[in-house]
Amino acid sequence: MSDDTKLKSAYELAMERLRRKDADAGVESKPLTDAQKAAIAEARSLYGSKIAEIEVLHQSKLREVQDLAERDAIEEGYRRERERLTSERDSKIEKLRRSV
Repeated sequence: MSDDTKLKSAYELAMERLRRKDADAGVESKPLTDAQKAAIAEARSLYGSKIAEIEVLHQSKLREVQDLAERDAIEEGYRRERERLTSERDSKIEKLRRSV
């Protein structure tokens, strides 16, 4: 078989469909610059560190608490903080992707 008739994986077929859909919708895809890649990697690293830090603090707090209502409050606070950091990270990465 030549390269033109090579079988494609489901992933490759899906990516082709998405590229065609984007092209039909007028969405341009431009590759990231090295500076953008570095900034995105730094943002992921920074927020990964923050999330790991709150995880450690969360586990520490849970070890000290016996009351179920208080544990639920701690769990809820941890969940909200993790979601906030994740959302913040994702929006920062999206801004970096759009910057030229």
